[in-house]
Amino acid sequence: MTESSSPAESTRPIVEIEALRKQFGDFVAVDGLTLSVVPGEIVALLGPNGAGKTTAIKMLMGLLKSSGGSARIMGHDCFLERAVTKRYVGYLPDEPVFYDYLRGRELLVFAGEMHGLSRAETRARIDPWIQRLDLGDALEEFAANYSKGMKKKLALIMALLHAPPLLILDEPTTGLDPFAIRTLNAIIREQAEGGRAVFFSTHLLDHAEKLCSRVAIVHKGRLAAVGPLDELRSKLTQGGSLEDIFFQVVGADAEPGEAKADISADGPAS
Repeated sequence: MTESSSPAESTRPIVEIEALRKQFGDFVAVDGLTLSVVPGEIVALLGPNGAGKTTAIKMLMGLLKSSGGSARIMGHDCFLERAVTKRYVGYLPDEPVFYDYLRGRELLVFAGEMHGLSRAETRARIDPWIQRLDLGDALEEFAANYSKGMKKKLALIMALLHAPPLLILDEPTTGLDPFAIRTLNAIIREQAEGGRAVFFSTHLLDHAEKLCSRVAIVHKGRLAAVGPLDELRSKLTQGGSLEDIFFQVVGADAEPGEAKADISADGPAS
């Protein structure tokens, strides 16, 4: 918190989603989603396949225009002011895509320059992340040739580079090995402890259970449950696990195999 910040400002939501809706023809992908994320929070977005998680994240990133409602980051409209909101966000997509003819290090320098950092400052910022994520040997290779896990690591460094107040991570563990997942978890916790907000979607319930301050469960585009885990446990399962909560909220209405596929401990095939 800066000297000019007040306690009220420090808890003002970074993300404000109000009655958000997205419709593709006759299909409603997101239906009246209302949710907020404040500094220092880790909020997990959970739901069966097709529940609307990635669609909601794409609207937050200004990649899709909503059909109704609003999504704001730091008070700015996520679509109309998307160039502004990107200053405040570090985004890790589920499937990072890079330019074919740029090497890993060139992409990091390019990302730094896009955020107004000098090359010297970019190098100083990326070096600790490179070492921590064990990516140094690959930086002189073309990023298009990276494995999925290496692409995820590179994209994570790009998301962290400008020290944004908000991280939005779409299925961040997909493609990562257990060592990298452990490092990712530590980074997420550190970011929240430093006052940043983290909003992530995941198929892995144990991942959310270990990390999150609150969970938001969406089903068929609607918010089915939201709150701190302890609160949801007391209301829904009398002390059960997040898996118990998840199945109670969406399991009975899910298509055969739908919920099971979404919360598999192994996650989707990489």
